[in-house]
Amino acid sequence: MGSGHDHRHGHGGGHGHYHDEELREVTVTLEEEHIEALEEMAAEYREKLGQDWDLSAMLRVAVGHFLTKMGKMT
Repeated sequence: MGSGHDHRHGHGGGHGHYHDEELREVTVTLEEEHIEALEEMAAEYREKLGQDWDLSAMLRVAVGHFLTKMGKMT
C-alpha cells in the first residue's frame, strides 16, 4: 500500500472515512500468531461493519491503540 492513496479502512472512532493523514509503506516482521489474530479481527470487522478491513488497517488500529495507551498519542 503506497502513500498518497485514499483508503476507506475504518479505525478506532472513525469508521468509513478517508484518512486525512499520509500513509507510508513500511515492512514489518510479526509473529505468525499476531498475523493470524489481526487477520481474524479484520474478517470480523468486514462482516460487522461492511467495510474493506485488511491486515494493514488492523495493524494501524493496534499500533494506534498501543501508542495511545503509552501516552504518545491522544
